[in-house]
Amino acid sequence: MDENQIRERMQAAINNFQQEVLSLRTGRANPGLIEKIEVEVYGGQQKMRLVELGTIGVADPRTLTFQPWDVSIINEIKNSLVKANLGFNPVVDQNVIRIGLPVLTTEQRAEYIKLLAKKTEEAKVMVRNVRAEARHQLQEQLRNSQIGKDEFRLKEERLQKITDQYIGEIEKIALAKEKDIQGE
Repeated sequence: MDENQIRERMQAAINNFQQEVLSLRTGRANPGLIEKIEVEVYGGQQKMRLVELGTIGVADPRTLTFQPWDVSIINEIKNSLVKANLGFNPVVDQNVIRIGLPVLTTEQRAEYIKLLAKKTEEAKVMVRNVRAEARHQLQEQLRNSQIGKDEFRLKEERLQKITDQYIGEIEKIALAKEKDIQGE
């Protein structure tokens, strides 16, 4: 595995992590909170995510709006928002659904921070797994005399620096999200 492949796989872990933390509630409205909610549409024949069914907007810091492209399924969308059990109270206002976000309690904030910590650790494990796989390949090359001990050590140090860089990026994202959750 070359350095570019290592970086690509570690970046994929970070991209996945960023998508995961978008769905965590903070004190502010964020389209990422609802875009992955699935809706059974057209008589239950098909499941689609909200992001595929219309436009998600932020009306104010505590209100999301959803404008479906097909108004005939507005009630199915509203019902799916209620079924998602995220504490939202969606209201149909002509061709738009308004979703008021309740204020997070201290307990809810603590739960979201715990969930963030879990997702952060999962992302770090993904990055470390890439490192472990690359290190294993380096050890194979050393065993097969494809590289010498000095080259092995240099490549291993480089691999660790890359890993530390991506772990640091994950921690930076997590810290910013934690501040958002705490309302700072």
